[in-house]
Amino acid sequence: MRAIFALLLLLANPVWADGERAGYFDYYVLSLSWSPNWCALTGDVRGEDQCNPRHDYGWVLHGLWPQQEKGWPAYCHTSKRAPSRAMTAAMIDIMGSSGLAWHQWKKHGSCSGLSAESYYRLARQAYGQINRPQIFRKLKNPIKLPAKVVEQAFMEANPKLLQNQITITCNSGHIQEARLCLTRDLKPRKCGVDVIRDCTHPRAIMTPVR
Repeated sequence: MRAIFALLLLLANPVWADGERAGYFDYYVLSLSWSPNWCALTGDVRGEDQCNPRHDYGWVLHGLWPQQEKGWPAYCHTSKRAPSRAMTAAMIDIMGSSGLAWHQWKKHGSCSGLSAESYYRLARQAYGQINRPQIFRKLKNPIKLPAKVVEQAFMEANPKLLQNQITITCNSGHIQEARLCLTRDLKPRKCGVDVIRDCTHPRAIMTPVR
């Protein structure tokens, strides 16, 4: 009887049983990660090539995430073909890793309703239109600062950006990401209540570019 009930549930939702439908979302979150901090917490232990000083990474693209007003879709069913190795490799210059580019497509890009090529193109466009504060690239030594200072630096570098359109996150006492909320045509917009959760650490660490 249980098997029959499970089969009926599957037949009732034959396409979307294991994930949300692609293309159904309200806005994007552009997530920028401070690569030196990620390396200090995670990448160095893994021996990630992204952390090699020859790359000189600062703010890198973590992802462009389809977002609902509350909640977000992930691992969506899509008829779009998965990206080729060449496509993911082409994102290394701004993402630091082809593996990350692949993961971002699988988890988030699949929900955009776009082809992999178009999704990566849009992500690159979103990344390129945001001015990343240059002041943090000038660090010679690790510093400690409130996350609000990082937020203010982004707002000064992007004068049209409002406080409710960006949030700064922390991880293990380090500045982790700057997350900016964008419309589907990549204009700044107000973040939803589950996105606008600023880090409150008074002395979060920023490590210098390698």
